Amino acid sequence: MIRGPLDSEDPDRLYTVTGGRSRADESVFDMVTLIVSESEPSLGMQSEHVKILRMCRRPMAVVEISSYLGMPVSVVKILLCDLLDTGKITARHPHAARPDNGGLPEPETLKKVLVALQNL
Repeated sequence: MIRGPLDSEDPDRLYTVTGGRSRADESVFDMVTLIVSESEPSLGMQSEHVKILRMCRRPMAVVEISSYLGMPVSVVKILLCDLLDTGKITARHPHAARPDNGGLPEPETLKKVLVALQNL
């Protein structure tokens, strides 16, 4: 049997990384939720938490974090819940910035883009 990339991770290691937890709160994160570090790593933190905090100094999607860590998204979501619960990260959906207009850009921004396209 050929093992794919997600199957190649040692299940015992994933169990240890997540502290035996198998599910994260699905209402908090989806694949495109943007994660931003709110603090530097502290002494004694789990190495995966440290890696996440360092890579998320700029907004990064959950699926990108999963790819960079080489871990399943479900495991990354559990780690992100840990960091969110301690205030080490913030999470927002890309469309959450402007909920009053369905996540669309400002009309003025759209006008500028239209003018720029017409000038091409």
